[in-house]
Amino acid sequence: MTRFPSLLLVLIAVSISVSSGCTSVPDPDYLPIVPRPVTVELKAGAYQFSGDSGFWVQDAELLSTAELFSGEFSTPTGWAFDVSDEKGDIELALNSELGPEAYTLDVDANGVRIMGGDAAGAFYGLQSLRQMLPPHIDAPVLAEGVEWSVPFSHINDAPRFSYRGLHLDVGRNFFDVDFVKSYIDTMARYKFNRFHWHLTEDQGWRIEIDSYPLLTEVGAWRKETVVEKNLDPYIGDGIPHGGFYTKDQVRDVIAYAAQRHVMIIPEIEMPGHAGAALAAYPELGCLPGPYEVKTTWGIQSDIFCPSETTFSFLTTVLDEVAELFPGPYIHIGGDEVPKEQWEQSPVAQEVIRREGLADEHELQSWFIRRIEKHLNSRNKNLIGWDEILEGGLAPNATVMSWRGTEGGIAAAREGNNVIMTPTNYSYFDFYQGDPETEPLAMNWAKRIITLDTVYTFEPIPDVLTADEQKYIIGAQANLWTEYISTPEYVEYMVWPRATALSEVVWSPKSHRDIDDFYLRLGGNLPHLEHLGINYRIPERLDPLYDQSASGETM
Repeated sequence: MTRFPSLLLVLIAVSISVSSGCTSVPDPDYLPIVPRPVTVELKAGAYQFSGDSGFWVQDAELLSTAELFSGEFSTPTGWAFDVSDEKGDIELALNSELGPEAYTLDVDANGVRIMGGDAAGAFYGLQSLRQMLPPHIDAPVLAEGVEWSVPFSHINDAPRFSYRGLHLDVGRNFFDVDFVKSYIDTMARYKFNRFHWHLTEDQGWRIEIDSYPLLTEVGAWRKETVVEKNLDPYIGDGIPHGGFYTKDQVRDVIAYAAQRHVMIIPEIEMPGHAGAALAAYPELGCLPGPYEVKTTWGIQSDIFCPSETTFSFLTTVLDEVAELFPGPYIHIGGDEVPKEQWEQSPVAQEVIRREGLADEHELQSWFIRRIEKHLNSRNKNLIGWDEILEGGLAPNATVMSWRGTEGGIAAAREGNNVIMTPTNYSYFDFYQGDPETEPLAMNWAKRIITLDTVYTFEPIPDVLTADEQKYIIGAQANLWTEYISTPEYVEYMVWPRATALSEVVWSPKSHRDIDDFYLRLGGNLPHLEHLGINYRIPERLDPLYDQSASGETM
């Protein structure tokens, strides 16, 4: 899991550009912006920044964005990049006619002018400007001897989808606030705007809830972790693992993300994946227990019992979560819910009888509908995995379709919003190369998800009518962390595969061109190098990679 040396990347980028006919004026397709803008027009010449460069902010709404980039540009250049409402060679302004998150970027002899359809659009325009600058702009120290210039150009850009997401599972392995912020910062650089924070699991409860302190006193900690896949016989590592985020830490992360135009979607799992909660409060289960925070992976049989005690607990928890997170969504999971305990539970069977339900599948639907009604009363919308379709879909729910695209198709046909996140394209915990040479990863689907595979993902199925297609609001990649216990390994699994997804969800479908993508990626990866991101070397950009030994076969 070593990084790609930045000098070697530069040499590769140069060789690619030469072979593509690039000379002193780069070809428009080579400008190393990822995701690819809607239109790019390059012109002769370049604008040279200097120690007098700074931001000219014409709308107060953009002040915080200018200050953010001023601080980031100052360190590598050694220049102040002052922010002013009167002058500056990086002009920021708003133009609502451009639409949400859209922007235009113009570079000429007078400097840079970025017009955003809103504050997010201006932010994304600056991200594109950053990628046009030498990669040293992302260095954490002063970069001496660098010519800080950008080519004369005109860019017109806007996103294809409103929902562009990345997910991080902190329930199975905990990651601290600093890393979560780093994760958000990197995704924002590639114009992702939704961070799905998977906060509860069988193996750990990660968010402070005032009304139920045992959730973090007990549920946030497990005694050990199974060693890789040693289940029969079981072998544990003997090392306690845990952690959680205080409410103040959550507020801090939310503010950090908001400054980068990333909305956080918290996930509180129910009725399955409840082992950590049951360990803290065993009265929430259908069985007397005892329960423990799980030390193994896989689907667990312990689930919330559909009792009034459980609903009082869940609604109180969701109220505290809703108070913390300002976004309109709360994800409630709903996936992988074994029904055996409900089948044996007098409480569950009484609910089925009382409500006139056909079976335990309809009981789960009744459970989800009841939770949705409560969330709607708190001005929140429910998101759930595609299992929430079973037994009947809650009327206002948004479906995350992970078991292929079929669940998303069914939900769109019912008029529900859909986020496509199928395992065969967007599960970044799966191997991305030959398992014999890659670090331990998920392999239950017997599928290798390469960078190229992600790039071929199309979120809108052809079988949907034009009217049904409008319910596909975007797509997301998921990172489950059973075998991913360090920040470096998270980065290795996500980057650069996530750059391919960023292009899928941002750029027009007609722009999809894998060779063009690699051309731009080769010039873009040095930015990740300077950021210290532990990305994986793409085979097509690795001169030492033996193509005949590729693990890309499916």
